[in-house]
Amino acid sequence: MAAIRCLFAVVLAVVTPSLAVAQPDQSEYFNQKVSDSNPLRTEQARELDQYIRTIAADRTRFKQLFTPDYSSTQAFEKSAEPLRQAFCDSIGYPPPGDRPTAAASFKQIGEDSLGTYYRAMIPILPGVHSEGIYIVPRSTRGRTPLVISMHGGGGSPEVALFNGGANYHDMVRGAIKRGYVVYAPQHLFRADEYPNDIRRQIDDRMRLVGTSITAVEIAKITFAIDELIKRPEVDPDRIAMVGLSYGGYYAQATPAIDTRIKVSVSSCYFGVQEGRYEQDELSVPSDFRFMNRMTLFNDADLVALICPRAHQIQAGSRDNASHREKGKMIVPEAAAFFEKLNLANRFQHIVFEGGHEFHDVSAWTFVEKHL
Repeated sequence: MAAIRCLFAVVLAVVTPSLAVAQPDQSEYFNQKVSDSNPLRTEQARELDQYIRTIAADRTRFKQLFTPDYSSTQAFEKSAEPLRQAFCDSIGYPPPGDRPTAAASFKQIGEDSLGTYYRAMIPILPGVHSEGIYIVPRSTRGRTPLVISMHGGGGSPEVALFNGGANYHDMVRGAIKRGYVVYAPQHLFRADEYPNDIRRQIDDRMRLVGTSITAVEIAKITFAIDELIKRPEVDPDRIAMVGLSYGGYYAQATPAIDTRIKVSVSSCYFGVQEGRYEQDELSVPSDFRFMNRMTLFNDADLVALICPRAHQIQAGSRDNASHREKGKMIVPEAAAFFEKLNLANRFQHIVFEGGHEFHDVSAWTFVEKHL
């Protein structure tokens, strides 16, 4: 035991510095006031701020990624594929996880003179459903065009459909009246027993696992289409999509990925984020702030991924200026893709007399023409 104590004392003596060593006088060291270097930190912030602005304004990467070939519609579509793949990569689409094998369910919830209404539950990801209202018109005979009707921020299929449809007007029932099958999916904006910012929280967490709420909610449409086109009443070659406000964003982003959507109408959205970015990039919702949003995928760029399929952009004359004015400035860039293919009639930008609302007449006229 004495030997162990002796060994411990030797080791301790080796590893423990002598407390007797004199400490140097601090006055011998070079010193400055910390505040003297504050201007350098300010300059660093200024440099990085300007760097972001410079990169955002630089179109070099976009031009390297997307070199449109206007020799034919097929050539143009092929030339757009690198940009489409980059968009998918930037938002994490398709979302990870095996597709479920469980069957979709369609539970009848009502009927009226126009059609039969079902509550659809379509498995799309592990434990995740695309849920919405599916409506089959009474006039259906054989295969019928399918319209995806996408509600806006804070809304729901029920808000867009029942009790007059609020500012959505006939965005859902208008399709039924024209004999189209409709799927109106639900996207996440609020949920009982969850925080008010549940959408942002879910999006932040999704980015940690390699995807985003934008990708998942696009999948809630595209993966649902995979199931819906198997139904005997749906014509898989005639699919349209319409959306208002936040739904207008998805009516642009979804057909940019899914080329089965032959005609789309984006109402009261186009250019909104570009206008806000000019004031403050972080003022826009988190799901619009995906990788390369400012450099490769502004709203006009995304229209390149819809062309040569038909696309209409709507804006209300009495809506907030942010939902109209920037869109008017950048719409020529979007129109140019169609014009250079001699397909100008497949693109339409209208400013209708109204506010933040879906403009039924122009939308359904456009859809009927191109579907």
